[in-house]
Amino acid sequence: MSEQTVSRPDSIPAPEPDLTPETIVARARALIPEIRAQADEAERIGKHVPELDRKFTEAGFYRILQPKRFGGYAFGMDTFWKVIMAVAEGDAGTAWGLCLGAHHAPGVGCWFPEEGQIELFGATGDFKCPHRAAPMGTSTPVDGGYIVNGTWDYCSGVGYATHFMCNTMVPGRESEGPLTICTPIENVTVLPDWGNGNIIGMNSSGSNSVRVENVFVPEYCTCSGNWTHNTDRAAPGMYLHDDPLFCGRIYAMYHAGLVIPVIGAAKGALHEYEQILLTKKTYFPPIVPRYTVEEYQRHYGQARSLIDCAEAIINQCGQQYMELAERWHRTGEPFTREDDAEMYSMIQVASRMAIDATNELFGAASSSAAKRGAAMQRHFRDAAIYLGHISARHDVVATEVARMHFGLPDSLF
Repeated sequence: MSEQTVSRPDSIPAPEPDLTPETIVARARALIPEIRAQADEAERIGKHVPELDRKFTEAGFYRILQPKRFGGYAFGMDTFWKVIMAVAEGDAGTAWGLCLGAHHAPGVGCWFPEEGQIELFGATGDFKCPHRAAPMGTSTPVDGGYIVNGTWDYCSGVGYATHFMCNTMVPGRESEGPLTICTPIENVTVLPDWGNGNIIGMNSSGSNSVRVENVFVPEYCTCSGNWTHNTDRAAPGMYLHDDPLFCGRIYAMYHAGLVIPVIGAAKGALHEYEQILLTKKTYFPPIVPRYTVEEYQRHYGQARSLIDCAEAIINQCGQQYMELAERWHRTGEPFTREDDAEMYSMIQVASRMAIDATNELFGAASSSAAKRGAAMQRHFRDAAIYLGHISARHDVVATEVARMHFGLPDSLF
């Protein structure tokens, strides 16, 4: 059957039309023990285990930020972040992979042409898709679209992907900036270069490289890769879907997807530290349970306050994101780049709090917690990997926020 003869419905009903944000968050929290239990195996295979992904899919996690027209729930950023926070408490790498496989549905809903959205969300709305934003390949124009070639590393969320999205450059049109393309996963090759200790942390995040060789992508499954410099007018998707969720702001959204797993690693470290305090005694007399000793109590209390503050920042930003988007949709008053970048900077502060908490707990847990296979070691490694991410440069972002505020040219992507 040719592509032109495939019948597409005008809209796709969500699997559970009466599902509420409260229920979907509760589902995520209920899965924490199971997420913890599979963490070692997930590190080994480079992604969370298949049975868990089936449960994520059935619970509706991949549809939280998807347009209602295409079988999504469009609950909002605040609900999505609470779900990912719960998953991250179970395993940071699993949360990273789930989040970056699920939170790119708004990118399609915001920026891609309507015909492309109909094509990409398909007949059932089953959409799981990484987005590698750094342009690493080429899209060569041909009749009706582009021929895409290249290899993209760190394609987080590709472990169970149905599609692959990436930024490319068009030869001869580099000055126009990147072109974003999206194609079904069967058109690309996912390379076996992730997991099992290939990198220090987030081994379970499904961040494999992807190779694309001479793949035709129709014009309507592409869009400009410049998603951040819109000023007075929101992304086309806000008007297409009549929904503020698709206003197009991504600084806070993309960075929260990296930081929530780091907060989850800190929460996991706190959980492990509590078990240590409850089950181990002091080395020297008086030999008493560690939880009764001020030194150990202090480490627990300090770390817990940092984690609580980090989570409060995420919750505040999630609520603020939706309030600003809804105001833009309702009144036309823009949700500005400065607003978005300010939340990006706030989320970076949350990351530093979480890393400080993890470091404190790791140092107080004794050397047995640093052994290979120890959960505390995994939390420490998962937190550490964030420090090398290009988006973690809080000094750079803070400067760019100030430049925006004072009306100076900025260099933020």
